[in-house]
Amino acid sequence: MRYGLIAGNGRFPLLALETARREGHDVVVVAIENEAGPEIANFASSVHWINIGQLGKLIEIFKREQISEVMMTGQVKHVSLFSSIKPDWRLLKLLTSLKEKNTAALIGGLQRVLEEEGITLADSTSLLKPLLAPEGVLTRRKPDKEEEADIRYGRRLATMLASADIGQSVAISEKACVAAEAMEGTDAMLRRAALLANGKPLRLVKASRGRAHLLFDVPVTGLTTIETMLETKTTAMAVDAGRTLLLDKEQMVERANGAGLAIVAYPPLESTAQ
Repeated sequence: MRYGLIAGNGRFPLLALETARREGHDVVVVAIENEAGPEIANFASSVHWINIGQLGKLIEIFKREQISEVMMTGQVKHVSLFSSIKPDWRLLKLLTSLKEKNTAALIGGLQRVLEEEGITLADSTSLLKPLLAPEGVLTRRKPDKEEEADIRYGRRLATMLASADIGQSVAISEKACVAAEAMEGTDAMLRRAALLANGKPLRLVKASRGRAHLLFDVPVTGLTTIETMLETKTTAMAVDAGRTLLLDKEQMVERANGAGLAIVAYPPLESTAQ
Protein backbone atom coordinates (compact mmCIF):
# COMPACT_ATOMS: atom_id res chain seq x y z
CA MET A 1 0.00 0.00 0.00
CA ARG A 2 1.09 3.60 -0.63
CA TYR A 3 0.94 5.98 2.35
CA GLY A 4 1.81 9.56 3.08
CA LEU A 5 3.37 10.35 6.42
CA ILE A 6 3.76 13.72 8.13
CA ALA A 7 6.77 13.39 10.42
CA GLY A 8 7.46 15.37 13.56
CA ASN A 9 10.06 14.65 16.24
CA GLY A 10 10.78 11.58 18.32
CA ARG A 11 11.01 7.89 17.42
CA PHE A 12 7.34 7.48 16.49
CA PRO A 13 7.91 8.34 12.77
CA LEU A 14 10.97 6.08 12.52
CA LEU A 15 9.16 3.11 14.05
CA ALA A 16 6.20 3.61 11.72
CA LEU A 17 8.55 3.75 8.72
CA GLU A 18 10.49 0.67 9.82
CA THR A 19 7.23 -1.27 10.08
CA ALA A 20 6.01 0.02 6.72
CA ARG A 21 9.24 -1.09 5.05
CA ARG A 22 9.02 -4.58 6.59
CA GLU A 23 5.43 -4.91 5.37
CA GLY A 24 6.28 -3.70 1.89
CA HIS A 25 4.44 -0.39 1.97
CA ASP A 26 5.59 2.56 -0.10
CA VAL A 27 5.75 5.68 2.10
CA VAL A 28 6.18 9.29 1.00
CA VAL A 29 7.26 11.47 3.92
CA VAL A 30 6.67 15.16 4.45
CA ALA A 31 9.10 16.00 7.26
CA ILE A 32 8.75 19.10 9.44
CA GLU A 33 11.96 21.14 9.56
CA ASN A 34 13.50 21.53 13.05
CA GLU A 35 11.33 18.64 14.27
CA ALA A 36 12.01 15.45 12.26
CA GLY A 37 15.53 14.02 12.27
CA PRO A 38 17.67 13.55 9.12
CA GLU A 39 17.78 9.77 9.67
CA ILE A 40 14.20 9.60 8.47
CA ALA A 41 15.52 9.58 4.89
CA ASN A 42 16.94 6.08 5.49
CA PHE A 43 13.48 4.52 5.74
CA ALA A 44 11.24 6.35 3.25
CA SER A 45 10.92 6.02 -0.50
CA SER A 46 11.02 9.82 -0.71
CA VAL A 47 11.28 12.68 1.79
CA HIS A 48 10.15 16.27 1.29
CA TRP A 49 11.12 18.90 3.87
CA ILE A 50 8.78 21.79 4.69
CA ASN A 51 8.56 24.33 7.46
CA ILE A 52 5.63 24.20 9.82
CA GLY A 53 3.72 26.98 8.08
CA GLN A 54 3.73 25.55 4.55
CA LEU A 55 0.30 23.94 4.34
CA GLY A 56 -0.02 24.69 0.62
CA LYS A 57 3.28 22.96 -0.13
CA LEU A 58 2.26 19.93 1.96
CA ILE A 59 -0.94 19.55 -0.07
CA GLU A 60 0.94 20.07 -3.33
CA ILE A 61 3.45 17.33 -2.48
CA PHE A 62 0.86 14.72 -1.60
CA LYS A 63 -1.25 15.48 -4.66
CA ARG A 64 1.80 15.33 -6.93
CA GLU A 65 2.80 12.01 -5.36
CA GLN A 66 -0.79 10.74 -5.74
CA ILE A 67 -1.18 10.13 -2.02
CA SER A 68 -4.76 9.90 -0.73
CA GLU A 69 -4.15 8.52 2.79
CA VAL A 70 -1.85 10.25 5.28
CA MET A 71 -0.74 9.53 8.85
CA MET A 72 0.54 12.13 11.32
CA THR A 73 3.39 10.74 13.42
CA GLY A 74 5.71 12.26 15.98
CA GLN A 75 5.33 15.41 17.96
CA VAL A 76 5.57 19.04 17.00
CA LYS A 77 6.51 21.18 19.98
CA HIS A 78 3.44 23.07 21.16
CA VAL A 79 5.46 26.25 21.44
CA SER A 80 6.33 25.91 17.76
CA LEU A 81 2.68 25.52 16.86
CA PHE A 82 1.71 28.83 18.39
CA SER A 83 4.78 31.05 18.37
CA SER A 84 7.01 30.01 15.46
CA ILE A 85 4.58 29.60 12.57
CA LYS A 86 5.08 31.78 9.50
CA PRO A 87 1.92 30.73 7.67
CA ASP A 88 1.44 30.61 3.94
CA TRP A 89 -1.91 31.79 2.60
CA ARG A 90 -3.51 28.32 2.97
CA LEU A 91 -2.56 28.06 6.63
CA LEU A 92 -3.40 31.71 7.32
CA LYS A 93 -6.89 31.14 5.92
CA LEU A 94 -7.26 28.08 8.17
CA LEU A 95 -6.00 29.89 11.28
CA THR A 96 -8.36 32.83 10.81
CA SER A 97 -11.30 30.42 10.51
CA LEU A 98 -10.66 28.77 13.89
CA LYS A 99 -12.84 29.70 16.85
CA GLU A 100 -10.20 28.35 19.23
CA LYS A 101 -6.42 28.24 18.82
CA ASN A 102 -5.69 24.98 20.64
CA THR A 103 -4.04 21.94 19.09
CA ALA A 104 -7.28 20.01 18.58
CA ALA A 105 -8.87 22.89 16.69
CA LEU A 106 -5.79 23.37 14.52
CA ILE A 107 -5.44 19.70 13.59
CA GLY A 108 -9.19 19.35 13.13
CA GLY A 109 -9.07 22.28 10.71
CA LEU A 110 -6.13 20.66 8.90
CA GLN A 111 -8.13 17.46 8.58
CA ARG A 112 -11.01 19.33 6.94
CA VAL A 113 -8.70 21.12 4.49
CA LEU A 114 -7.01 17.85 3.49
CA GLU A 115 -10.36 16.12 2.99
CA GLU A 116 -11.42 18.94 0.66
CA GLU A 117 -8.34 18.04 -1.40
CA GLY A 118 -9.16 14.32 -1.43
CA ILE A 119 -6.62 13.42 1.25
CA THR A 120 -7.77 11.39 4.27
CA LEU A 121 -6.07 11.40 7.66
CA ALA A 122 -5.59 7.80 8.83
CA ASP A 123 -5.14 6.42 12.34
CA SER A 124 -1.63 7.51 13.34
CA THR A 125 -1.02 4.15 15.07
CA SER A 126 -2.07 2.06 12.04
CA LEU A 127 1.41 0.59 11.67
CA LEU A 128 2.19 0.34 15.38
CA LYS A 129 -0.71 -1.48 17.01
CA PRO A 130 1.63 -3.91 18.85
CA LEU A 131 3.19 -0.92 20.66
CA LEU A 132 -0.10 0.23 22.21
CA ALA A 133 -0.16 -0.44 25.95
CA PRO A 134 -2.06 -3.63 26.87
CA GLU A 135 -4.36 -3.44 29.87
CA GLY A 136 -2.90 -4.47 33.20
CA VAL A 137 0.28 -4.20 35.27
CA LEU A 138 3.24 -4.10 32.89
CA THR A 139 6.05 -4.37 35.45
CA ARG A 140 6.89 -7.01 38.04
CA ARG A 141 5.80 -4.65 40.79
CA LYS A 142 2.25 -3.36 40.93
CA PRO A 143 1.40 -0.02 42.57
CA ASP A 144 1.17 -0.15 46.37
CA LYS A 145 -1.79 1.27 48.30
CA GLU A 146 -0.43 4.84 48.42
CA GLU A 147 0.54 4.83 44.74
CA GLU A 148 -2.83 3.39 43.77
CA ALA A 149 -4.63 6.15 45.67
CA ASP A 150 -2.55 8.82 43.94
CA ILE A 151 -3.14 7.20 40.55
CA ARG A 152 -6.90 6.97 41.11
CA TYR A 153 -7.01 10.68 41.93
CA GLY A 154 -4.62 11.60 39.12
CA ARG A 155 -6.54 9.73 36.43
CA ARG A 156 -9.62 11.90 36.93
CA LEU A 157 -7.51 15.06 36.71
CA ALA A 158 -5.45 13.89 33.73
CA THR A 159 -8.57 12.91 31.81
CA MET A 160 -10.13 16.33 32.41
CA LEU A 161 -6.87 18.02 31.43
CA ALA A 162 -6.62 16.00 28.22
CA SER A 163 -10.30 16.59 27.42
CA ALA A 164 -9.74 20.33 27.67
CA ASP A 165 -6.78 20.00 25.25
CA ILE A 166 -4.35 21.45 27.79
CA GLY A 167 -1.96 18.56 28.36
CA GLN A 168 -1.91 14.80 28.88
CA SER A 169 -0.10 14.30 32.18
CA VAL A 170 -0.19 15.20 35.86
CA ALA A 171 2.27 14.62 38.70
CA ILE A 172 0.61 13.55 41.94
CA SER A 173 1.92 13.21 45.50
CA GLU A 174 -0.12 12.33 48.58
CA LYS A 175 -3.39 12.75 46.60
CA ALA A 176 -2.49 16.31 45.61
CA CYS A 177 -1.75 17.55 42.10
CA VAL A 178 1.78 18.91 42.25
CA ALA A 179 2.00 19.86 38.56
CA ALA A 180 -0.06 19.63 35.39
CA GLU A 181 1.42 19.39 31.92
CA ALA A 182 0.86 22.20 29.44
CA MET A 183 3.09 23.14 26.50
CA GLU A 184 6.38 22.13 28.14
CA GLY A 185 5.90 18.35 27.81
CA THR A 186 5.94 15.49 30.30
CA ASP A 187 9.64 15.44 31.23
CA ALA A 188 9.79 19.17 31.93
CA MET A 189 6.56 18.91 33.93
CA LEU A 190 8.04 16.13 36.10
CA ARG A 191 11.18 18.17 36.77
CA ARG A 192 9.04 21.14 37.79
CA ALA A 193 6.99 18.86 40.05
CA ALA A 194 10.12 17.49 41.69
CA LEU A 195 11.17 21.00 42.70
CA LEU A 196 7.74 21.63 44.20
CA ALA A 197 7.45 18.24 45.93
CA ASN A 198 10.55 18.86 48.06
CA GLY A 199 11.74 15.25 48.02
CA LYS A 200 8.35 13.53 48.30
CA PRO A 201 7.71 10.69 45.85
CA LEU A 202 5.67 11.48 42.75
CA ARG A 203 3.33 9.43 40.55
CA LEU A 204 3.00 10.16 36.82
CA VAL A 205 -0.45 9.79 35.28
CA LYS A 206 -0.96 10.12 31.53
CA ALA A 207 -4.33 10.23 29.80
CA SER A 208 -5.51 10.17 26.19
CA ARG A 209 -7.83 12.77 24.68
CA GLY A 210 -10.83 10.47 24.93
CA ARG A 211 -11.71 10.81 21.25
CA ALA A 212 -13.07 7.92 19.23
CA HIS A 213 -10.07 8.18 16.88
CA LEU A 214 -6.27 8.13 17.15
CA LEU A 215 -5.57 10.47 14.24
CA PHE A 216 -3.18 12.69 16.24
CA ASP A 217 -1.86 13.60 19.69
CA VAL A 218 -1.53 9.97 20.82
CA PRO A 219 0.21 9.77 24.23
CA VAL A 220 3.73 8.36 23.90
CA THR A 221 6.13 7.17 26.56
CA GLY A 222 9.39 5.27 26.54
CA LEU A 223 12.88 4.94 27.98
CA THR A 224 13.37 8.70 28.26
CA THR A 225 10.33 8.96 30.51
CA ILE A 226 11.64 6.17 32.73
CA GLU A 227 14.95 7.97 33.15
CA THR A 228 13.13 11.19 34.03
CA MET A 229 11.02 9.30 36.57
CA LEU A 230 14.18 8.07 38.27
CA GLU A 231 15.66 11.57 38.23
CA THR A 232 12.54 13.05 39.84
CA LYS A 233 11.68 10.30 42.37
CA THR A 234 8.58 9.30 40.46
CA THR A 235 7.79 5.76 41.58
CA ALA A 236 4.80 4.78 39.44
CA MET A 237 3.25 5.59 36.08
CA ALA A 238 -0.30 5.03 34.85
CA VAL A 239 -1.37 5.21 31.20
CA ASP A 240 -4.49 4.52 29.14
CA ALA A 241 -4.57 0.99 27.75
CA GLY A 242 -4.96 0.72 23.99
CA ARG A 243 -4.39 4.45 23.50
CA THR A 244 -0.77 4.98 24.61
CA LEU A 245 2.30 4.08 22.55
CA LEU A 246 5.13 2.42 24.46
CA LEU A 247 8.34 3.04 22.51
CA ASP A 248 11.11 0.46 23.03
CA LYS A 249 8.56 -1.39 25.13
CA GLU A 250 10.73 -4.32 26.26
CA GLN A 251 13.70 -2.15 27.20
CA MET A 252 11.41 0.35 28.90
CA VAL A 253 9.80 -2.31 31.10
CA GLU A 254 13.16 -3.95 31.81
CA ARG A 255 14.61 -0.62 32.98
CA ALA A 256 11.53 0.03 35.13
CA ASN A 257 11.79 -3.44 36.68
CA GLY A 258 15.46 -2.95 37.45
CA ALA A 259 14.66 0.32 39.22
CA GLY A 260 11.65 -1.03 41.11
CA LEU A 261 9.12 1.21 39.36
CA ALA A 262 5.49 0.31 38.74
CA ILE A 263 3.77 0.82 35.36
CA VAL A 264 0.11 0.02 34.84
CA ALA A 265 -2.32 0.54 31.95
CA TYR A 266 -5.98 1.12 32.83
CA PRO A 267 -9.07 1.21 30.62
CA PRO A 268 -9.53 4.86 29.55
CA LEU A 269 -11.96 6.89 31.60
CA GLU A 270 -14.90 8.48 29.84
CA SER A 271 -14.50 12.14 29.06
CA THR A 272 -16.36 14.96 27.38
CA ALA A 273 -13.84 15.32 24.55
CA GLN A 274 -15.07 15.20 20.97
